[in-house]
Amino acid sequence: MRTTSASWVGAILYLLALGRALAAAEGGHEGVREERLGPLLKPILSPAFSKGGLHFAYVTRKGEKCLVVVDGKPGPEYDKIAGLAFSPEGGRVAYAARKGDKRLVVVLDGVPGPEYDAIAKGSPAFSPDGQRVAYAAKKGEKMLVVLDGQPGPEHDGIGGGSLAFSPDGKRVAYAARSGGKWFVVLDGQPEPEHDGIGAGTPVFSPDGKRVAYAAKKGEKMLAVLDGQPGPEYDAILGGSPLFSPDGKRVAYGAKKGDKWFVVLDGQRGPEHDGITDASLVFSPDGKRVAYVAKKGQKMLVVLDGQPGPEYDGIGGGSPVFSVDGKRVAQVAKKGDKMLVVLDGQPGPEYDGIVKGTPVFSRDGQRVAYAAKKGEKMLVVLDGEPGPEYDGTGGGTLVFSPDGKRVAYAADKGGNWFVVLDGRPGPECDAMLEGTPVFSADGQRVAYAAKKGGKWFVVLDGKPGPEYDLIIKGGPTLHPDSAVEYLAARDGVLYRVKHVP
Repeated sequence: MRTTSASWVGAILYLLALGRALAAAEGGHEGVREERLGPLLKPILSPAFSKGGLHFAYVTRKGEKCLVVVDGKPGPEYDKIAGLAFSPEGGRVAYAARKGDKRLVVVLDGVPGPEYDAIAKGSPAFSPDGQRVAYAAKKGEKMLVVLDGQPGPEHDGIGGGSLAFSPDGKRVAYAARSGGKWFVVLDGQPEPEHDGIGAGTPVFSPDGKRVAYAAKKGEKMLAVLDGQPGPEYDAILGGSPLFSPDGKRVAYGAKKGDKWFVVLDGQRGPEHDGITDASLVFSPDGKRVAYVAKKGQKMLVVLDGQPGPEYDGIGGGSPVFSVDGKRVAQVAKKGDKMLVVLDGQPGPEYDGIVKGTPVFSRDGQRVAYAAKKGEKMLVVLDGEPGPEYDGTGGGTLVFSPDGKRVAYAADKGGNWFVVLDGRPGPECDAMLEGTPVFSADGQRVAYAAKKGGKWFVVLDGKPGPEYDLIIKGGPTLHPDSAVEYLAARDGVLYRVKHVP
C-alpha cells in the first residue's frame, strides 16, 4: 500500500511539474487560464462591450444576411440588425432585427419576440438590474410600449428617448401622445394631459418612489413632481428636473423673461444671465448643490446658492464633489490659461486641464488632475506638480480605493507606460482605454498594453500572454484579486483569467 501511495503521489507531483514546464515553455504564464469561446467572424460591425469587458457582441454578415455574435457564439440570421445592447450587469443582450421588408422583432438572449412594423430608435432598453426589457414599437399607424414581452396600450406617438425604468426596475414610465395631447404613462396608467413633454423626461428618484418631468402648457413650461404641476416658466433647462442621490430633493433650471435661475425644492434661487446646460449637480449625500452660471461675459460656479469668483470661462461641465460632499473642485479659465479651483481656492495656471479631471480619492482627502504646460503634460497631485511627459492618457488617472496610491498612463517619445506611485513602469506602444485599474484592497494594479503588434495584460508589473486583441473594457479585477478579460488570438475569442 505504501508503494502504491507513493507512486500516486509521485505521479501527481510529476504532472504538476509537467504543467509548470509547459506553462514556462509557452511564456512562463503560470496561473493563467484560457477558456475558448468561439471564432471571431468578420466583418466586425457595431461592436458592443459589457461593463467590465467580460462579454463582447457584434454584428457580422453572412452573404446577404446579418447576425449577432455574442462571446463567439453566432445567433440567428436576419436582413438587418440595429440597437445592439448589453444589460447593465452584462449577462443579457438584446437588439432589433428586420425580417423581410417590414417585419421587425426584438431579439432577447437569442429569442425573437413578436413582429411589428417598426422598432423605435434607441430600443430596446434594459432595467438597471437587467431583469426586464422594454421597447417602443409601431403597429400600423399606432405606437405602443412592449414591456417584458407584453404589448401595452396603443398611442398616436411615443416620445423618443422617454422610456425609463426606476432604479430598482419595478416601475416604468414614458411620454405618449394621443389626440394632439401629450402625457406620461406611469406604471401603465396615463397622467394628466399637456401640450408637450420635455426632452429626456420622465425621470425617477433613486429610490424609485418619485417621478418628475417637464411639461408644456401653451407657450410655457412647468415641472411636474409626483403628479403635481409646479409654477409656469418660459423655459426649463435641459427639459428635465434632477433628483438628489437620496431622492429627497429636486432641482431644475428655469427661465423667466431674460433671466435664468435654479428652482431647488420649490424655491427660486438667484438670477443669472444664463445657466450652463447639464451643469446642475448634487453632492453625493444630497446636501449640497452646484451649477455653472453666466454673468455678463463672465462665468461662475454657484455653490449652495452662493455665487463664487468670476472667470472668463468654466470648463469640465459640472463642478466635481468629493464622495462625502465636503469638497468641490472646478476647472476655470483665466485669460488664455486654465486652472483648478479647489474649495474656492484657485490653483496654479496651466495651458490646459485634461478632460475627465480633477478626480478625488474615495475618502475625499486627495485630489489630482492632469494639466498641459507648453508642449508637455503633467499630473498635479495634492497641489504638487509631477514629472513632465509628452502626454497623459485622458481618463486614466485613478486612485486606489483606499486613496493611498495613484496611477495614470503617460507618453514619452511615443512610448506609453503606467506611472504608479510616481514611478514609471515598462514602456509599450499603446495602452487600452479604461486602464489601469486597482484591486479592491489597492494592492494590485492591472492594465492592457500593446507592444510589437501584440496585446497583453500587465499585472503587478508582470506581462501576461500575448494576443492579437484585448477587448475594450478589460481587464477586470475581482474581489478575490483574480484578473479577467476577453482577448483574441488567431481569430479565436478567449476568456482569460489570472488566478492569484
